[in-house]
Amino acid sequence: MNPKIFMQAEIANAFMKKHKLTVKKFLALDKKHNILQFIEKGYEPFHLMGNKGVLKELENVLR
Repeated sequence: MNPKIFMQAEIANAFMKKHKLTVKKFLALDKKHNILQFIEKGYEPFHLMGNKGVLKELENVLR
């Protein structure tokens, strides 16, 4: 499996669980804020941060 895609899925699932979002609501946020693209482009530093660190970065960007 592509590690970037794996990270996108892992972070998306963690984000949805933390914020109690449905897939449909997450996809609407992704469409508006390009969340999955953000994870893909930031993969190099993100893969060293762990899921909690990536979630924190993502939430900071969405504010």
